[in-house]
Amino acid sequence: MVWAFVFVLLGACAQAEGTNVGLKGRVTQKGLEYGQRFGLELVKSLLQKKQVSDLSGSYAVPLVGDVGYSVSRIRIKDLQLNEPALSFSEGTGVRLVVSNAHILLSGDWRVTVLFIPDSGSFDLNVSNLSLSAELGLGRDDSGRPQVWSASCQSSIGRLDVKFHGGASWLYNLFTEALRRPLEHNINKQLCPEFRKGISDLERVLKTMPVSAKIDPFAEIDYSLVNKPVIARDHGDMDLKGEFFGVGKHRQSPFSPAPFALPEEGAHMLLLGLSELMANSAAFVYFTAGALRKNFTDNMMPKHSPIRLNTGSMRLFFPELKKLYPDMPMELHLSARKQPLLACRPDSLDLALFGAAEAFVILPNASRASVFLLDLDASLAGQLHLDSARIGASVALTSFNMSVAQSRVGPAQVKMLETVLKLVLRLVVLPMANKKLKAGFPLPSVYNLSLVNPQVRIHQGFVLVATDVQHTARAAGAG
Repeated sequence: MVWAFVFVLLGACAQAEGTNVGLKGRVTQKGLEYGQRFGLELVKSLLQKKQVSDLSGSYAVPLVGDVGYSVSRIRIKDLQLNEPALSFSEGTGVRLVVSNAHILLSGDWRVTVLFIPDSGSFDLNVSNLSLSAELGLGRDDSGRPQVWSASCQSSIGRLDVKFHGGASWLYNLFTEALRRPLEHNINKQLCPEFRKGISDLERVLKTMPVSAKIDPFAEIDYSLVNKPVIARDHGDMDLKGEFFGVGKHRQSPFSPAPFALPEEGAHMLLLGLSELMANSAAFVYFTAGALRKNFTDNMMPKHSPIRLNTGSMRLFFPELKKLYPDMPMELHLSARKQPLLACRPDSLDLALFGAAEAFVILPNASRASVFLLDLDASLAGQLHLDSARIGASVALTSFNMSVAQSRVGPAQVKMLETVLKLVLRLVVLPMANKKLKAGFPLPSVYNLSLVNPQVRIHQGFVLVATDVQHTARAAGAG
């Protein structure tokens, strides 16, 4: 339903004042209005599949006496809703107002007149139906979202019924007598049905996951940190937005720094991703030993004058070729400390603390360690976002090298630093940028895709401002 869609939008994002979190977001009034437009069709589809609760009772007919009735298998055949009014209810959640709606229902009837049963079918036309309801939004102790029916009022302007089958010619003579009790009974059902729908949604939310596995190394915790903050023209929520090792909720050494989303209503959704998210992810991959890459000579550019063999490396370690003449080599790059990301206005700054260990590949295919280098680099990065993927690009801004250990004598440090910087620019970064440019797929939430997303880098966080579009699934899609 419309209010369920609104909650899905809110649950995909994050913000609340006074709390430092890893992920912040906002649904604006523009987003709410879009949810209203596409959610209207969703409401019609859901209601037309729904079977209304059975009704039963009795009423008095002049000259006949009490007539017992039961109405079952009630289904909605047609539903006409004027544009409903959907708005934020400050401090509570979402307010829905439907007026002058029209519903055509059908079902089966049974009556007992003077102890004689009869049955058939009917059409029920309900007009001038109005509903005003509020959906409350909150958070439970496990960090999952909560919903509840904060208020509900309903009324029916007119009800007309037409019987078919059995002695319907007779009962149709008494439809005026039927109208008032049926109006009363159906009107009593509207708000209970609304509250039942909200209870069903609440049961689903209690089972929803609050973390997701990214790959064999990492998962992200996106549980709610506190209850949503609903203002007059937007809805905000806070999510933890922190990465953990798969199966290991080891606390990262970082604490979220405060940041605030800008006041901006031109887009449907605002999403703020703090430095904590990236740094907690880097901590997970570093502690898991995933930040490693081995290089061999066949991975070097064909036109490179420097090869990964002892003949070329003797330029930097003169004793190397004497000890290991004309042998291939292998270079193992790894992080010796966790990478650190900082968000600066219009740029991402990434500090890398690496180690490069060189091995000679011996004739028996074993490897002999010959030297170990400490490598420190600074990178500047940019993010790229489209409707389906998020990517990035990086450029080298500084590089420093020192020899941590050598088993093959002294090294030509400055020359080696210059060459390694060249290798980074010509080999390592192009490989990294190729993967980063391809990007990573964005998760799909209820067939919603981003429209004209914009990425802006602020002090301490990255802001994504976007509209969304709902795409209906093809028939038969899973």
